[in-house]
Amino acid sequence: MLQVNGVSLQYGSKKLFEDVNLKFTKGNCYGIIGANGAGKSTFLKVLSGEIEPQKGFVSLDKNERMSVLQQNQNMYDDETVLRTVMMGYKRLVEVMDEKDALYAKADFSEEDGIRAADLESEFAEMNGYDAEYQAGQLLNALDISEDLHYCLMADLDAKQKVRVLLAQALFGDPDVLLLDEPTNNLDIKTVRWLENYLMDFENTIIIVSHNRHFLNKVCTNICDVDFGKINMFVGNYDFWYQTSQLLARQQRDQNKKAEQRAKELQEFIARFAANASKSRQATSRKKELEKLTINDFKPSLRKYPFINFKYEREIGHDILMVEGLTKKGYFEDLTFTVQRDEKIGLVADKSTTLTMLYDILCGKVEPDAGSIRWGKTISVSYFPQNNNEYFEGCELNLVEWLSQFSNDHYEEYLRGWLGRMLFSGEEALKKAKVLSGGEKVRCMLAKMMLEGSNFLIFDEPTNHLDLESITALNDGLSAYKGCMLLTSHDQELMNTVCNRIIEIKDTKVYDRQVSYDEYIDEISQ
Repeated sequence: MLQVNGVSLQYGSKKLFEDVNLKFTKGNCYGIIGANGAGKSTFLKVLSGEIEPQKGFVSLDKNERMSVLQQNQNMYDDETVLRTVMMGYKRLVEVMDEKDALYAKADFSEEDGIRAADLESEFAEMNGYDAEYQAGQLLNALDISEDLHYCLMADLDAKQKVRVLLAQALFGDPDVLLLDEPTNNLDIKTVRWLENYLMDFENTIIIVSHNRHFLNKVCTNICDVDFGKINMFVGNYDFWYQTSQLLARQQRDQNKKAEQRAKELQEFIARFAANASKSRQATSRKKELEKLTINDFKPSLRKYPFINFKYEREIGHDILMVEGLTKKGYFEDLTFTVQRDEKIGLVADKSTTLTMLYDILCGKVEPDAGSIRWGKTISVSYFPQNNNEYFEGCELNLVEWLSQFSNDHYEEYLRGWLGRMLFSGEEALKKAKVLSGGEKVRCMLAKMMLEGSNFLIFDEPTNHLDLESITALNDGLSAYKGCMLLTSHDQELMNTVCNRIIEIKDTKVYDRQVSYDEYIDEISQ
């Protein structure tokens, strides 16, 4: 069992967490969540011993082993792929190396023989004789083919290195497994394999992830980092989210009723305190007022933008017809028709395929062949994966920037839209050219909401967004009544928004009226 006892950590005046007391037990998976900068990854580093807290301590039961998903992709460049995986079990590799060094000695002594026997016994206890086989099985499952197992890590690309480091963390059945964003750079099939692996994992797992579908699948508990505290809740991410929203509403309602009652009591006391016939009632109400508690309810440090797409013009019968669309190197003879109420999730092996399709649909690129026909009532808003053209070198502040896309140029009106996207006060006067990736995305969403289009196209809208903004975007797209084309690596977004899936793969097209989860089930069979 892993225990956190009175742990406190702060940097300068910024307090990350204080007096944290938690127990992480076998058979459970804990998701660590919190606003950006709350200290989620830092907390994992405290658990692993990489960072020492100012107060308190972390303890792991004797003889239990912890494994950590390494973030430095280049730290094993001089090692072979297979050995890198086995290095996840440090003691096993130490025994293996010492054993091999002894057997390689030209003057092998009786004392060496005794030591070798001890090492062989320890090696067997750690299941060392199956180590290479188990490491190979993990690599194969993570789509690292056998011809790469004895290559140097330096010869692998970044996505392959991530998979090897994940295999390293999983190797040897650790007692405690710490994973920081384990689904990054994994395709949907590999993510599903990892979900199944972790759901069958019998020891302790602690995860930081922005992937809500993943957290919902694997987590038995949620640890919420907020206001310098870490509180543990039973259940997955969705259960935590619904519960936290309900508790917040209940607390606000309770406070509202208490404030109303306090006002009534104060008015009665002020009116009748000097009235002899009412003095006993006034005294009684004073006592009630003293006992009345209005909780100092703090809203979460999390900030959820308000995302709500509404269109101005009703959709007619003709929406979008694509026939025989071809672009060399991307797709060939692509044909589909969009009907009313359809929100289509588009999938392809290469993201550039879909970006090219969207650019053609929006008139930014000409196809080699085929035709596109938009209905007369259709207005389109497009969220491109690369939004640099809107921001690079732009000297406008955000109010001025948003004004370009609005019929109403009144500053307070524009500030209202920016406020919905968490740009309030001086934030709204920042230069567009200095925005972070997530801030640019929120500006693009504000632009699209202002445009009031009845057909939306999204190319990876969750890139750069935090969990709170992704949740708000999910709610906004689910509630939208118009038509949509959507591509995203966020499985929860695709599954809850889309009611039809089109996959473009070489010259073949998968096109079914199914949810994203149903599509994954079908292609996995």
